[in-house]
Amino acid sequence: MPADLKIVDIKAYATSFPVPPENRVALGIGTAIKRDAVVVKVATAGGLVGWGESHHGRAHTAVAKLIETTLRQLVLGMDAADVVGVWHKIYAKQLASHGMGAGTCLAMSGIDLALWDIRGQAAGMPLYRLLGGSKKAIPAYAGGVSLGYQPAEKLIEEIKTNLALGYKAVKLRVGDTPKKDLERVRAVRKACGDGLVILTDANIGYSVEDVRQVMPGMDELNVAWLEEPFPAHDYRSYRLAKGFGRTPLAAGENHYTRFEFNRVIEDGAITILQPDLSKTGGITEALRIAAMASAYKLSIHPHSSMTGLNHAASIHFLAAIENGGYFEGDVSAANKFRDELCSTPYKVDPHGNVWPLDKPGLGLEINEEFLLQHPAIEGPGYV
Repeated sequence: MPADLKIVDIKAYATSFPVPPENRVALGIGTAIKRDAVVVKVATAGGLVGWGESHHGRAHTAVAKLIETTLRQLVLGMDAADVVGVWHKIYAKQLASHGMGAGTCLAMSGIDLALWDIRGQAAGMPLYRLLGGSKKAIPAYAGGVSLGYQPAEKLIEEIKTNLALGYKAVKLRVGDTPKKDLERVRAVRKACGDGLVILTDANIGYSVEDVRQVMPGMDELNVAWLEEPFPAHDYRSYRLAKGFGRTPLAAGENHYTRFEFNRVIEDGAITILQPDLSKTGGITEALRIAAMASAYKLSIHPHSSMTGLNHAASIHFLAAIENGGYFEGDVSAANKFRDELCSTPYKVDPHGNVWPLDKPGLGLEINEEFLLQHPAIEGPGYV
């Protein structure tokens, strides 16, 4: 093993900032009052440092503690280039032996992203090239914690701001009530025309009966997908809802590892797959999920996490798989994790596309001082 790639330290920063009242968004899981993240730093003996993001799981200090204790002890001394070996060791010693815990999946995802950042730096290659991809345009939609429950005129105003940035697709928050949701979608379709791609996300806010009521309207309005109407484990409801209309069902941000996606794919109810690189097991596992999905001719549209680290990694990943779909652009107002934690992770071009960065690894510069200035704020992020 090259001595310079030996893992000598792993640090996890639980970080937060409050969302001011004027920027709060109401959606299916509540109203966002703060933003949390877990940023992972992996150091090697040769001086290379990699950065990654673990999704906070609404328990960011717990996820960071898991990284800095159990997982750190498992991984120290291993080769940073051995992403498969590191992944398997965590799986064998933690996941497989003590349950497929979501907390461990979140924690290991940030470590895995940091290791891929190191691999790219060591090779002198941007991540998309290291993964076997090419520099290409990735279609993006306006998403993130945005476009929530608000009067139609305010929603349309926000959407037009996103369209001015170059976006050709937007994701609306539903899960309020079928009637109110369809009124908002109908108003957006009327104001923005048939050329706008409209996606919807219920954030598990629907019942089976709600989907039965809302689906005919979504079919009529040419909605491109209905995301997470139900919790991830509610396979029966997804199977029932598939028969209510033509609008495809989307999910995956809360499905962890290929072992859970295996059932999702075989059930056949969810046809838009949305693994999150900061939740499902990192790039190493997302590549396996994408390969498995490609055998079924299913596309991958990654869910984005909070920071520019995940955003940049997701674009590299999409540029390297054959069945890549949309990148979820973060149009959240005043997201410090996107704007201040790191250098610019992406820009949307006039055609609604994003492009992978060209510097080695993830291609980002990290402001570690930001993490020290924004310590964890305890408590729920949504109320």
